[in-house]
This record gives sequence, C-alpha cells and structure tokens, in this order.
Amino acid sequence: MAISNNIDTLNTVIDTLKTSGGSDSGWILHHVMDGDGIELPFFGTMHLPEFPTVFGIDITPTKHIVFMWIVALLVFLTFYFIARGYKKSLIPKRLANFFEVFIIFIRDEIAEPTLGNAYKPFLPFLLTLFFFILFGNFIGLLPFSATFTSNIAVTATLAIISFIVIQLGGIRQNGFFGYFKGLIPHGMPMWLLPLMIPVEILGLFTKPFALAIRLFANMIAGHIVILALIGLIFFMGTPYVAPVSIAFAVFIYLLEILVALIQAYIFTMLSSLFIGMAVHQEH
Repeated sequence: MAISNNIDTLNTVIDTLKTSGGSDSGWILHHVMDGDGIELPFFGTMHLPEFPTVFGIDITPTKHIVFMWIVALLVFLTFYFIARGYKKSLIPKRLANFFEVFIIFIRDEIAEPTLGNAYKPFLPFLLTLFFFILFGNFIGLLPFSATFTSNIAVTATLAIISFIVIQLGGIRQNGFFGYFKGLIPHGMPMWLLPLMIPVEILGLFTKPFALAIRLFANMIAGHIVILALIGLIFFMGTPYVAPVSIAFAVFIYLLEILVALIQAYIFTMLSSLFIGMAVHQEH
C-alpha cells in the first residue's frame, strides 16, 4: 500500500510538471545556460542586482560571472595558504602535499617537455590556467551551482588569453619580425608564399578556436546528458524508468568528474604545446 501511494504521488508530480510545461526540454537549457539569477536551496532563485551600463556596455553580473569570482577567490586563497605554509616549513603538509602533486606534474609532464629550458616564465600562467579551469569544472558538479566552463564566451576568453601569451612568447624569443618570418617553413619556394602566408595566419587563429570549442563542448555535453537522463522519468510519464535513468545519470556524473580533470589537463597541455611551437620555431 505504501509503495502504491508513493507511485501515485510521483505520478501526480509528473502530471503537474506536464501541465506547467515541465516536459519541455527548455528546462535543460535553463540549467546549463547563463542567467540573471542563482538558484539557492530552500530559497528559490536569487536575482542578481542590475548595474548601470558603462559606455554602452552592460556590466550586470550573471550567474556564470558570480561563480567565476568564487572560483578565482578559491584559487587565490588555496595557494595563498599553501605558499604561507611553505614559508613556515619546506616539507609540504596536508593541502600543500596534495596540490604539489599537480604542480610537479604540470611542470615535469607539460611545461618542461613542450617548452624546454624556456618553461619557467610560462609556468605561473599554465598553473593558473589549469587550476582555474579545474576548480570551475568541479564546482559546476555541485548542486545549485553553475559550470561557467560550459559557456562559450568564457572558454573563448580563456583561449584568447592563451592566444595572446602564445604570440607574446614567440615575439619575446624570436623578435617581432623574426617570429612572423619563422611562421613560413624554411626553404619554401617563392611561388608558394601567396598560398602559405594566409594558411599560416589562419593557423594562428584555429589553435585558440580549437581550445575554446573543445572545452565548451565537452563540459556542456556531459551536463545535458545527465539532465536528459533524469528528464526521461518525466518525459516518459512513468516512475518505473526511474531506476535505470538514475543509474545511468550517476554513471555519467562519475564520468564527468574524470572529464573535468581531463579537460583542464588538455587545455593546459595544448596551450603549453602551442607556446612551445611559437617559442621554438624551426629554422
């Protein structure tokens, strides 16, 4: 009798969602897209304050911007306390010991192999990039949070920053004219230059484009799949599909934890690789 009552209650919830438009897939986009409010447990949606425009630009914070601020603060505080701990003792303890594994890995397995002896000036940038993306990916897996790395504007901005560092690194190492001259393969016949110059210039912009799309697509895809699996319970109009949907959703959620780490690694590794290609040009 109790099981029958619970099923009847769930059916009632399903009917309510249907009549209110809950069976529409728009609720999935509502959870993965940016917005002007933050969902809070037990309090509903807290709408963010509106700021006046500056030079015609709307600077009102959105949900993703707020979580970017939170992640930036978390990264700063984390490594502030780690650095302060190293001042007291050179032997890492607890939190410092945990993050030292990632720092050494990025230095020894990403920066040094791709940049060689020139890795030191770029290591702080690569570490900041890695941990900012990593923290952002993981905080997006928490309930009532938002994954700002699933926003194409955010990933594009990160890619543009990497693009700027790539160009500055190449110019710093090879000189302004030497860097752009080095983009053309050595020994290229003169008659091929009109074709190769546009191709090489286009190649400069395809690298950050690939960085932006890869991170954006992987992070948004996982969240959409999880929400779609949960939504099957309501779309199919029966609670009997719930065990299968929840089981697959949990599996994808666990996979998302791995993807969050892998995508931070790939973005950092490719950025380091592109910087290395700009710094160590073939002559």
